[in-house]
Amino acid sequence: MNEAQQQYPEAASEAERLADLEIRVSAAEDLVETLNRTIFRQQQQLDLLQAQLRHLHRQMTSAAESNATQAPRDLREDIPPHY
Repeated sequence: MNEAQQQYPEAASEAERLADLEIRVSAAEDLVETLNRTIFRQQQQLDLLQAQLRHLHRQMTSAAESNATQAPRDLREDIPPHY
């Protein structure tokens, strides 16, 4: 302890408390920034997955529509020749 801290111990403890609080606030800010980046990346991934799902849904819908307009298939024609 320096001379001022020896004369005013309550000031020293307040300075230590203030320094501790500043450290905690800094750590909390870092954590919030990390969480924000994580949420941003997750939202990008969700947007991509939703776009892919919409694309697949359109493909399946158009395939179902085209199959509905075609004549029914004979399943025996699909059997490989080695059977």
